[in-house]
Amino acid sequence: MKRSERLHALSEALRRSGTRGVTAAGLAAQFGVSLRTVKRDIDALENSGLPVWARPGPGGGYGMLVQGNLPPITLSPAQAVALLAAVTAAADAPFADLAAAGVRKILDVLDPATRVHAGELAQRIWVDNEAAGPRTVRSALEQGLADQRVVRIRYVSAEGEETTRDVEPMIFAATGGHWYLIGWCRLRGAIRWFRTSRVLSARTTNDACTGHHVDEIGPPPATAGPLQAGN
Repeated sequence: MKRSERLHALSEALRRSGTRGVTAAGLAAQFGVSLRTVKRDIDALENSGLPVWARPGPGGGYGMLVQGNLPPITLSPAQAVALLAAVTAAADAPFADLAAAGVRKILDVLDPATRVHAGELAQRIWVDNEAAGPRTVRSALEQGLADQRVVRIRYVSAEGEETTRDVEPMIFAATGGHWYLIGWCRLRGAIRWFRTSRVLSARTTNDACTGHHVDEIGPPPATAGPLQAGN
């Protein structure tokens, strides 16, 4: 997870902790970083103007003052549950952690009656997800695509062959119930599809991609296409 994304997620964790607060150790475990990194990130949030509070001593921790919350948002219970269902059912999707944090932020500022009705409706929707891959792997793949930098992956094929490859990320694609990273594989000298659940480890390098374009992959199927961010 990039630091900018971690800072955003950290601010959400502090906001959600309310008056209870959350310990530095809890935050470190949640984001997979050291206590020193957590304290440095907290300082960065405070310096940016967020109303962060700290409570020292046993049982202490960090939190965010109420005025740091969003204003009320108007959604119907069905709209709220639709958002929650979408992100819950796609836990292995790219940037899923950020989407889940955004939805939680929205749900937290709904009016009380809507939040109660949404909670009741949510109990009538069940989701059974396979465990998503390691957060460190998904973060590296996401960062490589977003920043257009080469990702070094350790990958195991369907036949069980394990290889280490440098890949230039081009797109994420979902098909057949699985997510894939499609990119230019420097080992094979060609475009390859990598099922993200088969990526054993990944690291974003400082090597910039060489400019392979999405058009090289070919047109998507008639039933597929890129996400639409708006009208």
